[in-house]
Amino acid sequence: MLLPKRVKYRKTQRGKVSGVESRGTLVSFGTFGLKSLESGWITSRQIEAVRVTLSRTMKRDGKIWIRIFPDKPITKKPAETRMGSGKGSPEFWVAVVRPGRVMFEIGGVSKEVAEEAMRLSSHKLPVKTKMVTRPDYVAEVVTKK
Repeated sequence: MLLPKRVKYRKTQRGKVSGVESRGTLVSFGTFGLKSLESGWITSRQIEAVRVTLSRTMKRDGKIWIRIFPDKPITKKPAETRMGSGKGSPEFWVAVVRPGRVMFEIGGVSKEVAEEAMRLSSHKLPVKTKMVTRPDYVAEVVTKK
């Protein structure tokens, strides 16, 4: 699972997830991408689940790029603990995602394989997503003789 090697502050405040993404909105590395349509938190476990799904669906063909990184610690207090006595300890890490963010990219596979891989991997995420292609993408036409 993904997590930072070290952070400046061990515990962060929750913050607001509002607005739309201004950076990371275009497919840059691969041919197809999975774009977020909602804002939310993506945990490192969910990122790993999507990575496994993509690599299995593509049968290890092509390449996968993960464009988000979980760098926000989320704390939890132990069960059945009374109020007070400070903030809980960090339990897991999340990536903050806003609408328009391209979270995953794949390349080196056909459009049909990419659509199926993105469809299966979108079920692993807590936000609505859509598949996008490169702005300069042109589908190869296969002719049978």
